[in-house]
Amino acid sequence: MTATALRALLAAGGVTHLPGVYDPPTAALAVRAGHRAAHLSGAACAALDLGLPDLGYVHGTHIAERAARITPALGGVPLLADADTGYGDALQAVWTARRYAAAGVSGLHLEDQVMPKRCGHLAGKELADADAAARKIRAVVSDGTGIVVVARTDAYTVTGLDDAISRGRAYAAAGADAVFLEGVSDLDELARAHAALPGVPLVLNRSEAGGPTAAASDADLATAGVRLVLHPVAPLLAALHAADDAYREIVATGRASVDRLAWSEFTGLVGQDEALALDAASALDAKNSR
Repeated sequence: MTATALRALLAAGGVTHLPGVYDPPTAALAVRAGHRAAHLSGAACAALDLGLPDLGYVHGTHIAERAARITPALGGVPLLADADTGYGDALQAVWTARRYAAAGVSGLHLEDQVMPKRCGHLAGKELADADAAARKIRAVVSDGTGIVVVARTDAYTVTGLDDAISRGRAYAAAGADAVFLEGVSDLDELARAHAALPGVPLVLNRSEAGGPTAAASDADLATAGVRLVLHPVAPLLAALHAADDAYREIVATGRASVDRLAWSEFTGLVGQDEALALDAASALDAKNSR
């Protein structure tokens, strides 16, 4: 069960980096690179499915549908998916967790903003009542899907670190497997949170949406209690940059003379050789049965 594998990473003493994956080929690339877990971003789903920004347009249905296409390509590597606020109250959050679990998602992160939520790096966020957010987490945990629940709080940039820690404590008490203090990346502040939340794994976000931050070493992050580091959109931005180069090169020269995967690598990612072998075996079997 991939949720068990994700919990094992949270219980380990080191840091695991989760790159964003967006479709079966990127999932296969992440596995080929050796990643032990991956992440699916709501902002990426909004852009790729709808062509819209991360301003509450995406529902859990979109993310679950995309996840269901991605998880087979991960081959058992756990996927942590963005679940925004659960898309409603406790009832809707439980339904979301069930849909994610059915899609093969190993874990989700739930945040404590009011609806409609805003991207964590934008101004104008409003916090939900902490007790209500804790009840939502408790409902998801007690529903029995076994999905890993990461409690995300956006309090840091709204009410400060102390409130973020207080909310993290309440969410851990409600049963969350880990706490995600959105916006907190300073080692000293992470260490304060770790001391105030003993035994609670911390999740760090390294999204380009937040601008450049000091890249602390994995050893220092592990000492500060961090167990997962998310890179939600880095591969997507890299892919779009490469695509932009290719489009421009075709306009300028009539050829896409830029670095790219070989066609054989692409077909390998999507299993063409295996499919052709199966097709040939089926044809041979049909011939022999005549």
